[in-house]
Amino acid sequence: MFKFIVYKEEGRLAEIRLNKPPYNVLDIPMMEEINLALDNVMEKEANLNVLAITAEGEKAFSAGVDVADHTADKVDKMIDVFHGIFRRLERLNLVTVAAVKGAALGGGCELALGCDLIIAAENAKFGQPEIKLAVYPPIAITYLSSIVGIKKAFEIVMMGENFSADEAKTMGLVNNVMPLEGFDTAFSNFVKKFETLSGSALKVTKKAFKRASNFNFNDTLKEVEKIYLKELMVLSDANEGLNSFLEKRKPAWTHK
Repeated sequence: MFKFIVYKEEGRLAEIRLNKPPYNVLDIPMMEEINLALDNVMEKEANLNVLAITAEGEKAFSAGVDVADHTADKVDKMIDVFHGIFRRLERLNLVTVAAVKGAALGGGCELALGCDLIIAAENAKFGQPEIKLAVYPPIAITYLSSIVGIKKAFEIVMMGENFSADEAKTMGLVNNVMPLEGFDTAFSNFVKKFETLSGSALKVTKKAFKRASNFNFNDTLKEVEKIYLKELMVLSDANEGLNSFLEKRKPAWTHK
């Protein structure tokens, strides 16, 4: 059924595994498969307690969304498909956990941010480097302030620098950092703890957390998307940044 991901269920656990190593770059076909898998999770949610999002290989959880899918002829579809992942994640009431080994950059970092919990291997690194191509990460802008605070969120997005798993834990972005050796087993043991709990209680408690945060994901994301598509993607520099990456050259900014 799937070419670019692996989907499986075991007991009250569902898993979506990114399966395009070594970098697990998210292109439109792969993201469409993730959406299909999430639709399946939603249909079976009553029988599930937890969803794990994992990735094949140790080099990268995901190096991000394919830059070729950001170009003017694809960006509208890319945004629709990519953000569809997070709209589905937001509708899920079960617990969602990301297992991050290696690089989680750009859209890969955002995919992890979309989960309730992030467990990182000691070799993990995170970052939102989009500003270096004169674009910005809508999902990260939508989520980060409520996770790490407005000042740190601004720094992460506006500087575009990578940071380690330990730094991510210190700022509250990552829940736990585990050794790379034995990571898969340790992560499996972690998520299995949710299988021993009441699924109905977990779902109602997650609903309470969402209500307490007073954060409307969908409304905020709509505004961020509008600015991205109508104001950012019409800039000369945004197109220059993307083209320079694809052409493997240094960008020549016009600041327009």
